[in-house]
Amino acid sequence: MVPPVQVSPLIKLGRYSALFLGVAYGAKRYSYLKPRAEEERRVAAEEKKQQDELKRRERELAEARDDSILK
Repeated sequence: MVPPVQVSPLIKLGRYSALFLGVAYGAKRYSYLKPRAEEERRVAAEEKKQQDELKRRERELAEARDDSILK
């Protein structure tokens, strides 16, 4: 087996700098996208609530039409 090679301090600095910049970018991007995603989820929940209410009304109307004495 070949003994490990001594890595240049400049390469180490570059690798750790890239790692740190990636983490910083990810944190900044997450803080930018989080409020937008929360708003999208809130809007989707409101739309779902409206659709559920509409389906419930349609179901009640269908039941009312079917519940006739004249069957």
